[in-house]
Amino acid sequence: MKSRALISIVVLGSLFVGSAAFAATDAVKKRYSEYCSVCHGDRGDGRSHAQQGLVPPPRDFTEQTFAATVTRDRIIAAITNGVPGTAMVAWTTELDAAEISELADYVLAEFVHGPKKAAIAPPIPEEFAQIYRESCSVCHGDDGTGAKWGQESLSSKPRDFTSAASQAELTRDRMIVSVTNGRPGTPMPGFASQLSPQQVEGIVDYVRARFMNTGVAAGTTAAIDPNTSGNYHDQPLPNELSGHFERGRALYFVNCIECHGTAGDGNGPRAYFIFPKPRNFKDPATQRTLNRPRLYSGIADGVIGKEMPAWSKVFSDQDIADVTEFVYREFITATPAE
Repeated sequence: MKSRALISIVVLGSLFVGSAAFAATDAVKKRYSEYCSVCHGDRGDGRSHAQQGLVPPPRDFTEQTFAATVTRDRIIAAITNGVPGTAMVAWTTELDAAEISELADYVLAEFVHGPKKAAIAPPIPEEFAQIYRESCSVCHGDDGTGAKWGQESLSSKPRDFTSAASQAELTRDRMIVSVTNGRPGTPMPGFASQLSPQQVEGIVDYVRARFMNTGVAAGTTAAIDPNTSGNYHDQPLPNELSGHFERGRALYFVNCIECHGTAGDGNGPRAYFIFPKPRNFKDPATQRTLNRPRLYSGIADGVIGKEMPAWSKVFSDQDIADVTEFVYREFITATPAE
């Protein structure tokens, strides 16, 4: 009996060591993003929009009971054959055995045995003013117009939330992405390690209500009037990048049509399972609000509250610029390749 117990401990220990030592490649991260995150979420906790319409809901890989009982073979079997009575389908027509095995190892290492974060209590509304004072006002100023020292000392001036340009350009979704991930090429840092997603949404709503006078309820997006936003639709890609239309077309048709569709109308094969639906680039409101910088940011950083992942984890800056150029010219402005 002792020898059997010892063998069990050794085997169990080897499972955990193997998971901890697993080094995720960009390919397996992309595979999870493409095939799994739509239901299981970017964090593997099942908190995707799909959970609202699926019975039973998608598996939460981080749940303690599941982590204590699941095995690598069980995950491989689920990916290979699907799980009867659930929305989990078999992926053998899309993935080979090696890809399935690597995906199982990624799920184990990243979510099942990964670091567990303590639950964060829902924030109270009164704390958002304090968060702004402590974390935002140093650059953006007490009145949201930009602190004087920041305007004079930083490489790029902090955003003036009260300006007409800010009210025209800044949607709630874009601000949430900026607060979460920061703004590349600017002194704006990401606050994902300091604030919960609920706190990020709360501070964005606080800024919009106090300084931007948007009159927009939480969870909605302000419309942009191109007639009041200057050269809004003529803005170039960030970081002096130049997008290549045809290369962007190839990348789009390999990576984007599953959600956004071949016509860019948001009716791809996976769109049925996604809520809210993927972006319809041909919608007039979308065509008014999306320019190259906003497209680039959404592709690179993802969109909080939607199933749009951050492609900067698997794409280069040039790849993102190429896809941006294709989407902008093919769907937003309907400007064909030269």
